[in-house]
Amino acid sequence: MGSRTEAMTALGAKVQFLADPASYFDPPGRIMTKETHMSWVFIAECWVLKLKKPVKRAYLDFSTIAAREFYCNEELRLNRRLARDTYLAVRPLYCSEDGYLTFKPAERIADWLVEMRRLPTDEMLDARIGASRIAPDEIAGIADRLARFYSDSTPEIADGPVYIRHLLEEHEINRETLLRPEFDLATAGIDALIGWVGAGLSDMRSLIEARIAQGRIVEGHGDLRPEHVCLIDPPQVIDCLEFNRAMRIIDPYDEMNYLGLECEVLGAGWITPLLLSALDKVLGERPDDRLIALYGGFRALLRARLCLVHLLEHPVRKPEKWRPLALAYLNAARQRMSLVVA
Repeated sequence: MGSRTEAMTALGAKVQFLADPASYFDPPGRIMTKETHMSWVFIAECWVLKLKKPVKRAYLDFSTIAAREFYCNEELRLNRRLARDTYLAVRPLYCSEDGYLTFKPAERIADWLVEMRRLPTDEMLDARIGASRIAPDEIAGIADRLARFYSDSTPEIADGPVYIRHLLEEHEINRETLLRPEFDLATAGIDALIGWVGAGLSDMRSLIEARIAQGRIVEGHGDLRPEHVCLIDPPQVIDCLEFNRAMRIIDPYDEMNYLGLECEVLGAGWITPLLLSALDKVLGERPDDRLIALYGGFRALLRARLCLVHLLEHPVRKPEKWRPLALAYLNAARQRMSLVVA
């Protein structure tokens, strides 16, 4: 049997400790917990703590305390670019001499936590779209904020080829996943869609390379979705993808178009033109319409894939959700790629 220290510093013990209001110096009235693939999130009335799981994947490694400390600090640094008021600090979780978890400073650090201000869920962009409570001027405001963020970012000319490599590698994973027989997507025309996107990436590679050479590729957010945009004053854009820089190297028109795609799937397709118009005003040099359509087709296939891989989990959470949502993304991909192959 392991020591008390080993037991108390296991993930389950940390989750139990952090979910208990009595663990805190100023105990909150209630703590809600939320589990994701890579984290546990603890939500009090005014604050949020995030604990990274000790997981290791092909694209990330949180398996050691040192790695989790590094990526907690990266999460803080990167997210403060667009959500300075939300991301507050990186806090240590200690293990006392007698082997108990504590916030009281001790010699041994058991793990690291990202501390955030809690944002109002009803002010997130996805919630506002769902409630039909969103105005064009609000979209224009957040679009201008994002456009100026890209404008202020350093061009990634040396690392620009990382962007092309990422597109090609992810497209191959899309192909392998979406063609799995258990997903039965033949009637959805998946072979043609995958072929169109692949051909588009090949045919328009020179256009992307030109944008790299022109300094149009930057280090962006990496996961710009409506549920990560909070429409308070000032707006906060959270949950930047901190664990893989290659996924953040991107064309701003690709990333903003992706946000528009996500809004469209939620029923607000009118948002995309406003997002792209903001980039036109601040950045200029809008890509060819066929390249923007290709970006959208690629992202829609990627999102369809991420939906369907949920069906490979055991147990499957919300099994009724994923196939219809994947088909919606495939329909969005088809609409965009029709502009490329026309």
